[in-house]
Amino acid sequence: MKLSKFGEKFTRQAGILSLMDDLGHALASGSEDLIMMGGGNPGHIPEVQNIIRQRLQDLLADPDKLHHLVGVYGPPQGDWDFIAALAQLLQRQCGWDIGPENIGLTNGSQAAFFLLFNMFAGPCTDGSQRQIQLPLASEYIGYTDAGLSDNFFTAARPDIEFIDAHTFKYRVNFDAVHITEQTGALCVSRPTNPTGNVLTDDEVNQLAALARQHDIPLILDNAYGMPFPGMVFTEATPLYDENTIVCMSLSKLGLPAARTGIVIARPEIIKALAGINAIVNLTTGSFGSALALELVRSGEILRLSREVIAPFYRRRAERATAWAHEYLEGCDYYVHKAEGAMFLWLWFKDLPITNLELYERLKQRGVIVVSGHYFFPGIEEEWAHRHECIRVTYAQDEDEVNRGMQIIGTEVKKAYGI
Repeated sequence: MKLSKFGEKFTRQAGILSLMDDLGHALASGSEDLIMMGGGNPGHIPEVQNIIRQRLQDLLADPDKLHHLVGVYGPPQGDWDFIAALAQLLQRQCGWDIGPENIGLTNGSQAAFFLLFNMFAGPCTDGSQRQIQLPLASEYIGYTDAGLSDNFFTAARPDIEFIDAHTFKYRVNFDAVHITEQTGALCVSRPTNPTGNVLTDDEVNQLAALARQHDIPLILDNAYGMPFPGMVFTEATPLYDENTIVCMSLSKLGLPAARTGIVIARPEIIKALAGINAIVNLTTGSFGSALALELVRSGEILRLSREVIAPFYRRRAERATAWAHEYLEGCDYYVHKAEGAMFLWLWFKDLPITNLELYERLKQRGVIVVSGHYFFPGIEEEWAHRHECIRVTYAQDEDEVNRGMQIIGTEVKKAYGI
């Protein structure tokens, strides 16, 4: 079978494919012995699930709403009622100067990044090749293969701040952020997947100023951030201006299967995004926006984020961090300071085996994690740190996370010969 360059690129092995394949096979197998500490599935929060269940019942009980949900195409920009309600919410809550013309929906935030990245980077009509600059690696595994051309990303190594004997934090090394004529956009996640790092307001404002200075957009991946789902355990002010593209999602509220991505940007960017949506998808799915509409319209989504979701993940982060310290005692390890999202980023300094080999050993023990080497798109030079980290999630059942951390500790000690 002869494939195009596109076909070859998207059928080869990719980190995000490996992650989702592991997750899918684990769920399909129904094995109760597998401990899923690799994927990004949100935790099961009873209060959130009860509200979603009630919204489903309300939709099913109203023939007009049900018909609107499944029986008609929506506009390529996304469901207009949801978009209008969200614009009003963000005006009130964040003080953002936006209207419905500033918001577009996509079939999940992964689709949003695929579209945005290839709008701003890749081959250009003037013959140049533009790239996406990641100011802070490590970064989200799902970015890595989203570009339609080669050499799609450049990235900067972070400064590493050691907070105590076994805790560290990445910070943006602005001296290493080199913006050139080939830079099409800056992109950073906040909180950062995979590390749980939350860039400070000062770091984000400096990045926004750099982007304005070079007349390129700053893309902020806000899938875990403020004001919803609010999975942030430190001070962080939401940022939007006319040069910034903010990407949000309903997934981490507890609706990952609804595949609802949200893009907030200048009207011309939203118009272009809607045009691509029309060509690729005709329109976006309406399931997530229908479920969340009344939560957004009433502002209940903010209360849930603040009073239910954020405390849930903060508690999980604290317990998972304590277990990491307990079970890794005696190893040369560090845990990235957990400031948000749902992950621990574990660094095993001078690990005698690669993180990919550690992943395979853990998989044999029934614990699914993600090898950290996938999270460094744009870092071309050799860097031992890339092969010494793993990402684990603490969103699932706490007993399983505890058991999984015990097994991780056992295998890491075995690798060190302890």
